[in-house]
Amino acid sequence: MKKVERKLQKIDATDKAVGRLASQIAIILRGKNKPEYTPNIDAGDIVEVANISKLKFTGKKLEQKKYYRYSGYPGGIRVTKMKDLKEKNPGDILMRAVKQMLPANRLRNGMLKRLIIR
Repeated sequence: MKKVERKLQKIDATDKAVGRLASQIAIILRGKNKPEYTPNIDAGDIVEVANISKLKFTGKKLEQKKYYRYSGYPGGIRVTKMKDLKEKNPGDILMRAVKQMLPANRLRNGMLKRLIIR
């Protein structure tokens, strides 16, 4: 079995739309930018994202987009607006977007650990 060689890819998030940046990051984390890509092998690179507070949001997403989480109890749904999340932790918006673009399988957690948000 051949050892996977990982490189550090640095991305500047200044004035980039969240979805476009997230899809670019997901491709690198998954390893689809490499010629030896195989779906069942986690051969992606390490991605470091800088200037996360300067992300660009198009349209009315900051006011209208909401993130939901559910505790499992009746009446236990919690809602967070994107604007509040941006003020509190702007990296979490990008992390959620990238997570949803990766396949929901056993390899996803390992891929997300290689995403460094500064």
